[in-house]
Amino acid sequence: MKKTLYLFSHGELRRKDNSLFFENGEGQRKFIPVEDTNDIYLFGEVDVSKRFLEFVSQKEICLHYFNRNGYYMGTFYPREHLNAGHVIVKQVQHYMDKKKRIVLARQFINGSIGQMIRVLKYYQSRTVDGKEIISPLIQQMTVEAKLLYEKENVEELMAVEGHARECYYGAFDTIIANSDFPFEKRSKRPPLNRLNALISFGNAICYTVVLSEIYKTYLDPRIGYLHTTNFRRFSLNLDIAEIFKPILIDRLLFTLINKKMIQKKDFDKHMNGILLSESGRKTFITELDKRLKTTVQHRHLGKSVSYRRLIRLENYKIQKHILDEKEYEPYQALW
Repeated sequence: MKKTLYLFSHGELRRKDNSLFFENGEGQRKFIPVEDTNDIYLFGEVDVSKRFLEFVSQKEICLHYFNRNGYYMGTFYPREHLNAGHVIVKQVQHYMDKKKRIVLARQFINGSIGQMIRVLKYYQSRTVDGKEIISPLIQQMTVEAKLLYEKENVEELMAVEGHARECYYGAFDTIIANSDFPFEKRSKRPPLNRLNALISFGNAICYTVVLSEIYKTYLDPRIGYLHTTNFRRFSLNLDIAEIFKPILIDRLLFTLINKKMIQKKDFDKHMNGILLSESGRKTFITELDKRLKTTVQHRHLGKSVSYRRLIRLENYKIQKHILDEKEYEPYQALW
């Protein structure tokens, strides 16, 4: 299995013959096993050369850039090595055809709500002063999910998803029960509290993980169905990430907070907001990497696969859908 490299130090990535190495500010070198590297995350101030970019492009390695505050800046997405004009044409057809687009958009939201409900069921026994908080929220979300099939455009679908997510976030304070991490309300760029800082950072990482897995298929990440396709960004990875954020990111942040693996000291106040410190980002990345390698039983394959592999398989299912081979059904966790 190929590995992901995370670089937090300042320095330079260089190519030497047919190998790569990272040299930090003190002149210390760390060689990178090119054939075993899937992608590289750059959190520190790291310089790269054209020669280096040419080499990682040949080796099909994605580079994900984050600024010093942990904000995702962009991805060096190597030239597609699995070009298939027929697949791209079919992707575009499914985007341009309103009925075909709505089918996929609906399934992404249906999958997302289903995963959120699954997460809440895991914590369903938790109460506040003996009162059940989570069960009524699950019931409301179940009702919202049924409304998806009455909606005929993406905007209406997004409204349903928004209502379901409000219910979902309503359970966070019950699940966490830590006064240092109140939910309050969803806030972004900048997050206004510690919990929102964790959510935003985790979601950004999830988007890049999905993007890296799309690269290994015939799909074009610029053509999404739920999130609007435009000239400024990738969108298909945002669609697919909706299905995996609850079980990968939210479950992880609950664990990190409840087990006190991330604490108040792991955050910095910045620009009227709160951001994860470098120590907090390192802890989150380390634990997420472990989770991506964790295996679960796949109901159709009859064997265990990693969460990262599940994301790749989700891409293959979408590919089969647009090629009219098999109707797409989003992944649902079994636990």
